Amino acid sequence: MSFAIFHFSNSTCEVRDTLPWLFLPISYSAICCIGLLSNTISLFVFLRRHADTSMAVYMRHLTLADSLLVLCLPLRIYYHNSQGPVILCKLVGVFFYINMYASISFLSLISLDRYLKIIKPVWVFRIQKVWWSRITSYVIWAMLFVGNSLFFVGKKKDRISPCDKICFHFHDKGSLAGGINLAVVALFGVLIMVFIIFYVKIALKLRTMEMGNGDPKAQSRKQQLILKTYLVPAIFTLCFLPYHLVRAPYVLAQMGVIKELDSKQMLHSWNEMTLLLSTLNSCLDPIIYYFLSSTYRKTILCAIKGQFKSVYDLNRRRISINRSVTEI
Repeated sequence: MSFAIFHFSNSTCEVRDTLPWLFLPISYSAICCIGLLSNTISLFVFLRRHADTSMAVYMRHLTLADSLLVLCLPLRIYYHNSQGPVILCKLVGVFFYINMYASISFLSLISLDRYLKIIKPVWVFRIQKVWWSRITSYVIWAMLFVGNSLFFVGKKKDRISPCDKICFHFHDKGSLAGGINLAVVALFGVLIMVFIIFYVKIALKLRTMEMGNGDPKAQSRKQQLILKTYLVPAIFTLCFLPYHLVRAPYVLAQMGVIKELDSKQMLHSWNEMTLLLSTLNSCLDPIIYYFLSSTYRKTILCAIKGQFKSVYDLNRRRISINRSVTEI
């Protein structure tokens, strides 16, 4: 992309990109390369393996969502701060958010699964059964596609501002689109509160859990369990909380509730930075698979050692659903 296009885009739009010119394209390119490699490997593992637990089903769909999100990044890089086909930019933007919120949904279901296995280890709830977890996953995808389709049926604007011609930039929003975005932020706030309740209860449970009566190996397993349990909320919070803290005032600025140009400029820069951070989730989710899935971990280790026959045999096996809380 030439500097002329960059300068032209900024000169015709009231809200400008104040971040260094190549920062976002380079960052998205790095995330795209790492995410494409890691999620291709994850897809290989999860699609070849029979999904015999609810968490395996959620991980499979989470990997799919991350892979599709990563495939949106080349167009975000190509059209960064420049004009492009309006319908294409809108489609890519909507598709990007569908997969981002799919990732949020499946990470939440993985957390719910961990919560039930640790707090209610003897019980098997309906949501933990493979058939129900598949139905739940399909319902989530359907709701996301239907919900995001509303952005294509809104009333057309009488006047198109220069910002509207620039892909993935600060765009004015009407009451319908703005209301939907604010409702999504509110739902995320509820989800964060549920996360806090879940993991406070998990922390209290793990604190009183006895493993081996002082045996060093048992204590080591307990520490590993604690690490694996808090890995999901750590990644979830790092990637998605900053974005949603910025999102509400950003949408209000797009709706014209916040009118000061300096505030719009600041919120646009924060939105770009936190959106980049949320995209990083597609690279970090394979870390969750590595620690929570013994099959995934063994596959990666065998592949690193060049034991490809072992990789093939490992992913053909069906593993029992009777499993420790430290594994899926």
